Amino acid sequence: MLQALLIALWAGICSLDDVGPQMIRRPLLTGTVTGLIMGDLAQGLTIGASLELMWMGIGNVGAYSAPDLVTGAIIGTALGISSGGGVATGIALAVPVALLAQQLLVLCRTLNVAFVPWAQKTADKGDFDGIMKIIPVSALMYFLARAVPCFIAVYFGSDLVSSLVDAMPTALIEGLGVASKIVPAIGIALLLMMMLKNWVGWVFLLLGFTLSTYLELSIMPIAIISLAFAVLYVMVCEKNAQPTVAISEQSDTEEEYDL
Repeated sequence: MLQALLIALWAGICSLDDVGPQMIRRPLLTGTVTGLIMGDLAQGLTIGASLELMWMGIGNVGAYSAPDLVTGAIIGTALGISSGGGVATGIALAVPVALLAQQLLVLCRTLNVAFVPWAQKTADKGDFDGIMKIIPVSALMYFLARAVPCFIAVYFGSDLVSSLVDAMPTALIEGLGVASKIVPAIGIALLLMMMLKNWVGWVFLLLGFTLSTYLELSIMPIAIISLAFAVLYVMVCEKNAQPTVAISEQSDTEEEYDL
């Protein structure tokens, strides 16, 4: 009971963060804290890291509402630990739970639109206290949208979630299986699109690809080699920038003498 309440509280906090600064809503952190609450920090970190890699590029774009990463990661991690299934069970439950919770978030955001006319009328009247009364009501809706499902799932265990998943059509389950394999590739691709702004980034990408694929190096030596190349790149850039600064300072000095 206590674990279920703590998980619900953590889910509610992450829900408020999701409509706020968005600093703790990612699966890597939500899964780690969930593992700490469930008494297995290492397993929580492992499941959270796996879900983070899988959902790396997922986000809300325009009117599109992405699968609920917060609810999926928390429930998947909690039930993966409690059932003893580990990462496999955590991921298997997190994906359908995130899709189910996505519909709940869409409903929550639709209902939240009803507060807009109320807030507009209150703002037109200059009623600051009235505005401050609207915010907690809307925040409570988002808090409960994730806290309640997480409490029910953890309190009643994986059997409830499994029964809900079993009630889903077979075609949908198979589609989720295919999507779970495609989503990591899309996530990495979206991340690369944000990071590779010029040709220099592609050079480092090819370097890492060569070290990993053809030399079959592990992550640690690749990271050390990449760090060395990054330091050299920064040193070269700074060295090339110094003459420009010197010439600029010389020109300023000449202008002072001319005056």
